[in-house]
Order: sequence, then structure tokens, then C-alpha cells
Amino acid sequence: MLNKLRENIACILERDPAARSKLEVITCYPGLHAIVVHGIAHRLWVAQWFWLGRFISHLGRILTGIEIHPGATIGRRVFIDHGFGVVIGETAEIGDDCTIYQGVTLGGTRLYKGAKRHPTLGKGVVVGAGAQVLGGFTVGDGARIGSNAVVVKPVPAGATAVGNPARLIEAKQDSPEATAANAQAAEPQVAHATAPQSTATPLSPCDTGWDAAPLKALLDKGAPASGSVTSGQSTNDSAGFTAYAVDPGAGDPLVKVLHELINHAAAQDARIAQLCQTIEAMGSQVKGQTAPLDAQRLNKLVDE
Repeated sequence: MLNKLRENIACILERDPAARSKLEVITCYPGLHAIVVHGIAHRLWVAQWFWLGRFISHLGRILTGIEIHPGATIGRRVFIDHGFGVVIGETAEIGDDCTIYQGVTLGGTRLYKGAKRHPTLGKGVVVGAGAQVLGGFTVGDGARIGSNAVVVKPVPAGATAVGNPARLIEAKQDSPEATAANAQAAEPQVAHATAPQSTATPLSPCDTGWDAAPLKALLDKGAPASGSVTSGQSTNDSAGFTAYAVDPGAGDPLVKVLHELINHAAAQDARIAQLCQTIEAMGSQVKGQTAPLDAQRLNKLVDE
């Protein structure tokens, strides 16, 4: 019991930047108090002291604002941050190293006694503030539930579920070779967008098409488009701890679409500038030229 308490205190100090000392965590963190009270109530429940277990759980609810049924199973180093309004049902199971924020419900959608009605969270799952996870399914290890998401279906390991109803954003790890290849493919586009006056390779008559499939994928699934060039964002997803369950690097799908459109417009602007230079080199003058598109500045404005 004491070892588990020490682990819980250490994980709070590690994950919450607002925690300054062990004394502060022990005295001022209702999530820790709720876990301790639940440990006592759960032991009584397993020993079939059902009323006493429920009564102690009820006292913990009054003290912390966190309602955990004594029948729920909670692993080690589980961090309930802020915690007010958290509800965890009777048949819920929470794995080790999970993080749960305020207003979360691990609830059920059926009223059958003795059945598995509440979700099972794997190891290292992060559930964002206000999320509702409803049903007797499993949320895989390292998965993340975004703030205010409503999840009623299983979530694979390492994936992120966002929205209402929740949609899945698969966590994909690019290999070093693929990352290097994407970086090399992105360099010419960035160079053309920022410095269209520089010398470029001659245009091919067939090199003018534009594949809209990545944008459609972004809108349909919210997943990063392959080979996209964004400002200050990464297509790699991390399965580690992320505050409020949403990785800022994942980005908003609509913002990613805007970045795609800006980069495409910048590339077309660079091609037009190159054509104008070629025409002028042949002895003709091109009128009405405009300033080149500053793709980096536009991408920065979109991010802000």
C-alpha cells in the first residue's frame, strides 16, 4: 500500500508541472486522495463488504468530487488530474500509468447486472478533459482520448480518438529512411516558395498536375498527408504522455488543408515567376508581375 502511494506521488510530480513538493501533492491533490480512498473501498468490496465499501467510496466522493465505484479496478501510477466530475463505473478497468483529466466519464450503455458494462483502459492511456468513454470495450495501450470526445467503440493501441462521435487518428511512426526521403522531397518546394527568383530546374510539360487525394484524406480522416510541408508541425505521433490527450503536433485537419493549399499556391507562383523569367530572357517583356507569395509567413499566420 505504501509503495503504491509513493509511486502515485512520484508520478504526479513527474507529470504535473504545477506540483512543487511531496507535501503539496499529499495534502492538496484530490486525485491522489480519491485513489487512496478507492484502494480501501475496493479491498472491502472484494471481501464482499459491499455496503461498507460503497459508503467509504461515497465519503471519498464528498471529499474529492471524484466518483469511483469500489468495484472498479485501478492499476499503479494512475494520475487523476484536477479530477472534479470524474465518474468511473463498477466494471471499469484502468491500466498502469494512465492519466485522466477532469469531467471524464468511464460509463456504460447497458443496464444488465453482472455484465461488462464499462470500458477497459490499457497501459499509458490519456483521457482528456470532458471525454466520455461509454461501453464495455477496450482502449488499447498508449491510446489517447481527446478532450470532449465521445467514444463508444474500441480504440486501437497508440491511436488517438477525437470528436463527437469520436473518429480515430492512427499513430504512425515513420522510419528514419522515410523521414529523410520526405525531407529531401520537401526541400525544393520550400526553396521555390521562399525564393522564386533563384535558379530552378526546367519545367516539364507533365509536371503541372496536383494530386488532391492528400487533402481529401485530411478532411475524411484527420490524418496527416504524406509528404506535406507544414510550419512547425510533425507527422510523427508520440504514444507518450501528452497533456489533455491531444498532441499539438497532430494539428487540426482544416489547418493542415490550409497549409497544403498555401504550399501549392506558392509552388504555382514560383512556376509562373520562372516562366516570366524565361519569356523575358527571350526578349519579351511581361507586364503586371506581382510580388512572390511568402508561404512561410502565411503558414505562420495560419498556425497562430
